[in-house]
Amino acid sequence: MKRLVSILSALVLVVHLGAQNIPQSLDYYMVYDFLDELATDGVIHINSAIKPFSRNTIAALLREAQRSDSLLNQRQRDDLEFYMQDFALELDTIPDYRLYGHDNKAQWTNRSTFNLSLVEPAFHYKTSNNKFKMMLKPILGMDVYASKKGVITKRWYGAEIQMDIVGHVSIWGSLRDKSWNGTHLNKDLFPTQGDRIDGAKLTKGPFLNDLAGVQYKEANYGGDFSDSKGGISVYDWWGSVSFQRENIRWGDAYHASNIVSDHAPAFPMLTLNLKPCRWFEFNYFHAWLVSNELDSSYYYLEHFAEDATKVHYRPAGKYMAANMFTFSPIRQLSFSFGNSVVYAERTPQAVYFIPIAFYKSLDHLLTKGLGTENQNSQMFVTISTRNLKHLHVYGSVFVDEFQFARLKRSNPEHNMVSWLVGFNWSGWPVKGLSLKGEFMRTNSLTYDHSIPTLTYASNSYTLGHYMGANAQSIFAELQYKPVRGLSLRLNYTCDTKYNVYDYVRNINTDIIAYKPFDERTWQNDIFGFDATYELFNNCYAIVNLRYNHARGFAPTSARKAGENRGWADDGSSLDMTGDDLAAYYLNLFTPAYLQGKNLVFTCGLSFSF
Repeated sequence: MKRLVSILSALVLVVHLGAQNIPQSLDYYMVYDFLDELATDGVIHINSAIKPFSRNTIAALLREAQRSDSLLNQRQRDDLEFYMQDFALELDTIPDYRLYGHDNKAQWTNRSTFNLSLVEPAFHYKTSNNKFKMMLKPILGMDVYASKKGVITKRWYGAEIQMDIVGHVSIWGSLRDKSWNGTHLNKDLFPTQGDRIDGAKLTKGPFLNDLAGVQYKEANYGGDFSDSKGGISVYDWWGSVSFQRENIRWGDAYHASNIVSDHAPAFPMLTLNLKPCRWFEFNYFHAWLVSNELDSSYYYLEHFAEDATKVHYRPAGKYMAANMFTFSPIRQLSFSFGNSVVYAERTPQAVYFIPIAFYKSLDHLLTKGLGTENQNSQMFVTISTRNLKHLHVYGSVFVDEFQFARLKRSNPEHNMVSWLVGFNWSGWPVKGLSLKGEFMRTNSLTYDHSIPTLTYASNSYTLGHYMGANAQSIFAELQYKPVRGLSLRLNYTCDTKYNVYDYVRNINTDIIAYKPFDERTWQNDIFGFDATYELFNNCYAIVNLRYNHARGFAPTSARKAGENRGWADDGSSLDMTGDDLAAYYLNLFTPAYLQGKNLVFTCGLSFSF
């Protein structure tokens, strides 16, 4: 009876504190991993299909776990106490670093309203009535990558501030200045993206890897970028409304989501979260995306010389609206579904600010009577169950275009869909040990569009799974947590790209009638060992060892209509064959630094990720 009362009290507390306000960055993966472990062990219930969580939500989940202390092992109790220090302000307290044995020389505090710590560089403050809370911390870190191809250093620094006012308004912001450096690193070798603008034509897109996407200022020494995130949120116990720039992830996944992934650069968005009861949650956003396409009718004129002007074409407008309904009819079971639309207009369209809507219907209302091409709409569904203790099973389907007639055996056409399934077996028979597996397949032309501005992408990075269309991904990982803050992971990833097709409107039905997953064009096998130790809150030491084998393949069949087998400098299509074609695909999808067989050693230390 006491356990039942404890669980009911915790659920009430989650509803009360679960309003979205300050999102916890997905880069702080250790706390997300801990919450997932507790959920899989049956200690707490989470909606893992919608991330990031707010810091209030995480604090409430930690307190729920604290109320079920008898269900935790000693290492989990240590982790719980550790993370509750990081979310102390959300729990209406000040971090108490005496728990780590810090002496007074490392901090200045009155232990009730403020704490300035040097060992964990951070400043926390709250008024005695909890009407105002503030956290300020510096950001600093460096990773060093070493292989036979050379040494690359990645460094970043900045600061982050978070404020909460009268329990209903949150304001936050952060700046991270990042740089990649290396004598063997240049535009052709850069590990994350290979975008090039040739006139008005994007001749190469991001490489196929799960590194976070950004727009780099590329140079011969490597690349730089600054990443500024933040927002303002008005919230209460039932939900929140916010305007923010953050990375989001929709869909259950441990490796990479196929619905909305955090692979693309963060984008500004207006968000709505509603959680009026335990068993229902609603999420919506309207986003301002980056098209990377020029609008030839929209330009500036610059006085370039005394008798000459220069035309600067501006990017075409690109936006996205999406919603997701989540139902949890019983504890540890969640079912989510929603839809989205990517549209290209000069200005945002008011109709797509309606949160609860079927956007394809609204799209037809706006464009059908004009006899013009409509916008790009999608649907998706994801299900997650942890009803069997120690086991999490999940799956998701992303639908870009669907017709029931294509399900018939006699119809060679396939639907433009992506599907993903996975599991996590955790905490039994060995505590702290987990085994994860994930499998994804995406059919041809999924995420693509015949109008480049309408692709399911931002900054040329797909918003879905990073592998894109006509691709497959296999992921497996064995993880062990022997003590508080230490994570040891052995993992394997096999990414495969099949025939590459360009979305051509007048032959798109021919393309989707081709056999999907027919001939390999590229494959990358990755074996990795990752050791991460969180010395104190938001301070990581990492050691990684990764072997990868990336290679291109040349299809042996004759080129099909719409198939990409190389492009000439003038933009005309080629029909490359043999080793030249294999090399073309390898260069298209892999930076030179990771081509072929590579053993890369990485070590690093960071404050505040």
